[in-house]
Amino acid sequence: MTSPSRQKKGAFAFRPSLARLVTTKRLLARIVLFFEQLLPPLMPVLSVIAFYLSASWFGLFRSVPDWLRILLLIAFAGAFLVSLLPFRTLRWPRIAEADRMLEERNGLPHQPVTVQEDEPAFDTPFGRALWREHQTRMAEKIAALDAGLPRPDIAAHDRFALRAVPALLLVTAFGYSLSINGGSIRDALQAAPEQVVSDPAVRIDAWVTPPSYTGRAPIYLTADGSEQAPIGIPQFSGLTVRVSGGKTAEKVVFRKANGEAQDISVQPDTKPQQTAASGSEQPTAAPASQALVAQTHMMKLQENGALEVNGRRWSFEVLPDKAPEIAFDGLPKRSVNGALEIAFTVKDDYGVQEAHAEIVPVETDPTATPLYPLPEYRLDIPRRNARDAKGVTSRNLTEHPLAGKRVRITLVAKDAAGQTGRSPPYEMALPSRPFNEPLAAAVAEERQVFALDTRKMPQAIALNEALTIRPEETIPKLTNYLLLESALARMKLARGEDALKDTAQYLWEIALGMEDGDLSLAERKLREAQQNLADALDRNAPDAEIKKLMDELRKAMQDYMTELAQRMQNAPMQPNQNAQNILRQQDLERMMDQIENLARSGNRDAAQQMLSELQRMMNNLQAGRPQRGQQSQENSEARKQIDKLGEILRDQQKLMEQTFRLDQQLRDRMQRGEPDMGENDPLLDEMNPGEKGEPQDQQQGQQGKEGQQPSDQMTAEQLREALKQLRAQQDALGKQLGELQKGLGEMGMKPGPGFGQAQREMEGAGRELGQGRGQPAVEGQGRALEALRQGARDMMNQMMQAQQGQQGQGPNGQVGQGDQNGRDPLGRPRRTQGPDFGDNSVKVPDEIDVQRAREILDAIREKLGNNPPQEMERRYLERLLDIQ
Repeated sequence: MTSPSRQKKGAFAFRPSLARLVTTKRLLARIVLFFEQLLPPLMPVLSVIAFYLSASWFGLFRSVPDWLRILLLIAFAGAFLVSLLPFRTLRWPRIAEADRMLEERNGLPHQPVTVQEDEPAFDTPFGRALWREHQTRMAEKIAALDAGLPRPDIAAHDRFALRAVPALLLVTAFGYSLSINGGSIRDALQAAPEQVVSDPAVRIDAWVTPPSYTGRAPIYLTADGSEQAPIGIPQFSGLTVRVSGGKTAEKVVFRKANGEAQDISVQPDTKPQQTAASGSEQPTAAPASQALVAQTHMMKLQENGALEVNGRRWSFEVLPDKAPEIAFDGLPKRSVNGALEIAFTVKDDYGVQEAHAEIVPVETDPTATPLYPLPEYRLDIPRRNARDAKGVTSRNLTEHPLAGKRVRITLVAKDAAGQTGRSPPYEMALPSRPFNEPLAAAVAEERQVFALDTRKMPQAIALNEALTIRPEETIPKLTNYLLLESALARMKLARGEDALKDTAQYLWEIALGMEDGDLSLAERKLREAQQNLADALDRNAPDAEIKKLMDELRKAMQDYMTELAQRMQNAPMQPNQNAQNILRQQDLERMMDQIENLARSGNRDAAQQMLSELQRMMNNLQAGRPQRGQQSQENSEARKQIDKLGEILRDQQKLMEQTFRLDQQLRDRMQRGEPDMGENDPLLDEMNPGEKGEPQDQQQGQQGKEGQQPSDQMTAEQLREALKQLRAQQDALGKQLGELQKGLGEMGMKPGPGFGQAQREMEGAGRELGQGRGQPAVEGQGRALEALRQGARDMMNQMMQAQQGQQGQGPNGQVGQGDQNGRDPLGRPRRTQGPDFGDNSVKVPDEIDVQRAREILDAIREKLGNNPPQEMERRYLERLLDIQ
């Protein structure tokens, strides 16, 4: 490259941009000249590499002996080194060569590049001026210089075009390498595989059977083993290979990933046994006949490897079965009657088979001898979605001696493969039964003392004797005194585990009798009936047994409700309790009928889930208690806010449906390209609220009475105008929501973030409506509805936390509940005049049973089968059936 002083000669001195351009062009020209020198000697190198790749892909190295393979490898290495010798003559081109190439390839006469570096022979003023003018004219031609691409002229070095041979050979070898017999580049560096002779007379039938719990179909292997990639199979799958034909017994080998070979043993078959039995008179022919019959080889696949038999090979990639995952979904809590309620989430590759809660005491004495084992707490797992499911289980453990003690709870899940997953432990006090009678609580304490450690029986006897020191003052009922004396005698005479358990059970029954009388016995029978029915559903008992257990459950439920009503007959109904707070006997009967119908129709999973919900609701059953005076007024104000929110939800839903209908009709008009159908539109008058403020709901009701939609006769422009006029209704709903939030603040409640999000979505939907755009408005209205429901749930949670549990007794033996938390005494959502906030935690069909749902689905399928002419209607029916 030229020096800076040299570049400033001639026209370059007063045109710096031209100097930079020439410098760049010279660099490109030198690069082009260098590649023209490089490419001809590079062809032998590429040819040697192409020949090596072709030999490898054709499988040459794996088919020759090792000594010949090594010689070929040395020959290719030597040829490669020899082909590198011409590169010794390579050099970087000079500037003069670059200038000459630029002038020749661009067809520039008078050497316009080199002339800038020359000086005139006679240095006179006239000669210098003339030479400068000549340099300036030549410099103007340099702006269009182009170095072009390298022109190596390979044909001059390869006049017979032999370079095409390695190229064609390389392409052919690459296509051959994709076949079964194709080679690999690594074959030259490793010993040739052992040659296996394949017997064409041998027939091989092989398949892989995944475990049943995976729900995957069997995988049949091809007869020639042509699978290129490893076959992915679940762990613990069963491999079955059936070999028939041939003269000798074929060897079946499974080669692990580490190279270790394992022979797959032959399983006993009926055909060889029959052959041996029938041919017992010719023992010499037994070995020959044994080789001719089909032989079955079986094994469990637990790691990666390959199956090798009769020269064929199948590779397997075992997909590991991960251990299940289980965790608490919230903290365990105590239900109304003392039952332990645990919400959980569970996840597994192929579904969890069983899950339970492991409950152990926090403080343990290694020398203690407990009378009862640790409590059992089985979790109810939804079977339909056991791979990723949520559930809630409620179990009454108040009868266990650990009730009231600090325990550590760990959730344990187990899959069908036997793998277990555990959750982080959680410590809490195990819920115990609350006793209002001090004497009943003392008896329960006696039982707990020796049930946790049988060595403390003398301490329990001392507690019992202390209760009867002055019975005339502490035990008003003679029956209770006699029961305590009887229990004391049993405690002194108890010997052995069975006697101790009978005594503990006797003390527990005494405590329950003192507390609740016959109500506790009825509650126990109800719990036992529920457990018996749950066990029968779990083991798929016959319909006759299910019917018998359902009858027992109905009887136990009736006895329990009767005892509960008699217990609360003196409790007056509170003023704030209305029909919505009443739990009727018909509700329980309807739910039990649905459980029986689901079980008899074969849907045992749904029946078991509904039974679990029933058990959970019965654990949350509350008896009536007096209310505080001011709560009635608070509930009245809260009810007004709930009703107002319900109206906003209902109006927003109707407005979204109206927007969607107008938008769909507008799109239909635009797609069909129909002309205007009329100028006067009856719907425009109804879209505008009247001067007297007629509500939109009344207008829609009058429209429904006509039995037709006026918008069906509207033009596209009228439909767009109708969309714009809906903005006023949307803005009014946003204003009502703001007033609702203000009212909640005056009540001391903090509006949730859902209300703020809903108001922003309403404002956005209003702007879209103002521009006549229906689809974005519908999307914003849908998001506003979802945000309203979320805000409603937050509002209800705040109300429930602010209220105290109240209980009451209704007329005709009906159980009432004073807690205004939106649920009846069984824990189910009550039917209210307010909005439905989408709380579907308890899915109990009310008016539409299974038969009615089936009829609706059949009607939808029939209508879809008639091929509706409208595309929009067909898509709507498909969405209802969820077949898109």
